[in-house]
Amino acid sequence: MTTNPELSLAVNGRERQLLTKLVIADGQGSTPAGTRTNADEHTTATAAIVGLGYVGLPTALALNASGCRTVGVDVSANRLRAIRAGEVDLIDADRETLAAALVADTLRLGDDPSVLRDADAVIICVPTPVDSEHVPELSALRAACGAVVEHARVGQTIILTSTTFVGTTRQMLVEPLRARGLRVGVDVFVAFSPERIDPGNPDHVQHDTPRVVGGTTPACADRAAEVVSRMTDVVYLVSSPEAAEATKLYENIFRAVTLALANEFADVCGTLDLDPIEVTLAASTKPYGFLATLPGPGVGGHCIPCDPYYLLWQLEGRSTSGAPLISEAMRAIDLRPGRVAERAAEVLAETGGTLAGARVLVLGVSYKPGVRDLRESSALPLIDQLLAAGAEVSYFDPLIPEIRLPGDRVMRGLPSARAEDWDLVIAHTLHPGIDYSWAADCVRVLDATYRFDAAPHRAVV
Repeated sequence: MTTNPELSLAVNGRERQLLTKLVIADGQGSTPAGTRTNADEHTTATAAIVGLGYVGLPTALALNASGCRTVGVDVSANRLRAIRAGEVDLIDADRETLAAALVADTLRLGDDPSVLRDADAVIICVPTPVDSEHVPELSALRAACGAVVEHARVGQTIILTSTTFVGTTRQMLVEPLRARGLRVGVDVFVAFSPERIDPGNPDHVQHDTPRVVGGTTPACADRAAEVVSRMTDVVYLVSSPEAAEATKLYENIFRAVTLALANEFADVCGTLDLDPIEVTLAASTKPYGFLATLPGPGVGGHCIPCDPYYLLWQLEGRSTSGAPLISEAMRAIDLRPGRVAERAAEVLAETGGTLAGARVLVLGVSYKPGVRDLRESSALPLIDQLLAAGAEVSYFDPLIPEIRLPGDRVMRGLPSARAEDWDLVIAHTLHPGIDYSWAADCVRVLDATYRFDAAPHRAVV
């Protein structure tokens, strides 16, 4: 049993008083009660990953690197083709692992779910988005769990990692498995272990990022911890799948609330003629009671703009008080691209211009630097609102060749950009390794990242 966990709590050292509240698997499997189970001698020789997106592919690679023969299953032929060609977003280490695994044939790819029955462990990593009304879109998750249940066999460990509502593991896996006559905790072992992958960030690798496991039974926790410990050095055990599901929601809700606060405080700093980055960094020197978050043009990606709605959706009709702080934070996140568009109009108005007819260039449209991912990117509603105001909008993003806007409109990115072509340049996503020095010669630059040093004369949101 590991005895020295590191907790990220803003409580001035009092986290030491809470260490006994967490149980840490020792890499060989440890139940929350500290008792050993019949899983003690079990090892995972083969693993199947359902869903090969930004979570599933790195998960498959980490298990493969640990010595597991691994199969990846995905319904998208285009995604499978891209993986085989190496045309996917991965950090350098994972890219090398992928190439080696494909050459050695220790990682196999396909779309046939029947291969799941041959695996010792099955890990579900499918997307859980929300629709245009912020209602959870569960079709991919239901289909994946249905396939896993259909092909489950005695002895398997089944782990759900997709962020979802509290109770999903029990509803979509445990109960259907029992309906098939499989005893959970005896015949099959079911757990929830939320993913913790930061796409495109080499500073946050799986091996160094602790994971949480919530098993349906102590034996389930034991088996799942053995699998997950192949991907990370530290595995924390919680009392149930529901506790683990809530853990992931809380992580992302916390991030959403702090991002909304950071953006609001940046607006306050603008009113007071202060640099919000300077103030944030100064506040972050306090070693307790403050956790820094930097402002920006909006919130994008697969998690923060979506996951809090899984809780808000689940609470509808079940809670008289609701979750007003979370609701307001998500409303502020939705409104942020509109604030950037308003600020663009203000910058043009300072010299007598308007958005109508203005030539506007948006720098970067992916949701974060260094990734080829448009999901929930705040650049899309920003561009849509600029166009609605009559601006002539283009974008420059070497990672994203084209975007699709509301109304099924397609816009292709520029291969290059020149300063003299634009009435206003808006810095939205700044990719590493891209030369933006030409922006110093642009007439007007609106820096929605607050960190665009290439244009010293910039205005900020």
